[in-house]
Amino acid sequence: MNERRTLDAPASALMLVLCLIWALQQIVLKATAHEITPLLQIALRSGLSALLIACFMRRHGGLRLTPGVWRSGLLSGVLFAVEFLFVGAGLQLTSAAHMVVLLYTAPIFVALGLHRLIPAERLAPLQWGGIGLAFGGIVLSFFGPGPASAAPDATMLAGDVLGLLAGLAWAATTLMVRCSPLATVPASEALLYQLAAGFVLLLPASLLSGQAHFQPGPAGWLSLAFQSVIVSFASYLLWFRLLGRYLASSLGSFSFLTPLFGVLLGALWLGEALEPRFIAGSALVLAGVLTVSRHHRRPAS
Repeated sequence: MNERRTLDAPASALMLVLCLIWALQQIVLKATAHEITPLLQIALRSGLSALLIACFMRRHGGLRLTPGVWRSGLLSGVLFAVEFLFVGAGLQLTSAAHMVVLLYTAPIFVALGLHRLIPAERLAPLQWGGIGLAFGGIVLSFFGPGPASAAPDATMLAGDVLGLLAGLAWAATTLMVRCSPLATVPASEALLYQLAAGFVLLLPASLLSGQAHFQPGPAGWLSLAFQSVIVSFASYLLWFRLLGRYLASSLGSFSFLTPLFGVLLGALWLGEALEPRFIAGSALVLAGVLTVSRHHRRPAS
């Protein structure tokens, strides 16, 4: 049985890079939506990345699927597709910053789920405090006291709800990978199930929902390449490998940095304004992440 470890310095550095990439994906999807609608772009990147994963598997031992895991693989693929169905639809209704923040409530649900399902992933009291601190920082960043502004309309609220549902779907996918036979297969195989299912389900969904606009210019093509090669292939493959070696609750809590990167990039790229409450919330999130990821559990009896 493989025992997951707490985060060390190399894993923390890799998670920092992953958080930056994952923050960029939402900003880039929003910035190029006029050339390729988000849901269609997610579907296309899933198909292209599935081909890259298949080539990777063939080069490293052959394109063979482990017997007995296909049901878990398909279910994880459906959850993966549902997550990005919510993301693609939500980005049409709300801001990229809101989507990033609500999507990255997923680590909270993952940590709570693993606390109940896997003894080795039980949270220590200090880690509970760290999760609460990080989540409180996110709430303060976006919903705390600040300059008076117009209340969000029904359209933005609907997009925010979709972002929260996407976070729940992502958490369910992570729990499926950790608590099913998928936990024993190579990272590339688990990812292939998700990407293939994402392409098969999201492409018709984009057509049926009217999100099939495809007139890419240079920015659109660059975005599709970034989404396919860097996000869905390289970063997801690395994420699965980290899940196989380190405690998922620590990895997930570290990813609270992604919303902060997302808002900062949104301010620089999309011109979204930063407020003092965001600065205060950022400090709380960073403190919470460090508390959870650096706290070492005692070995399970």
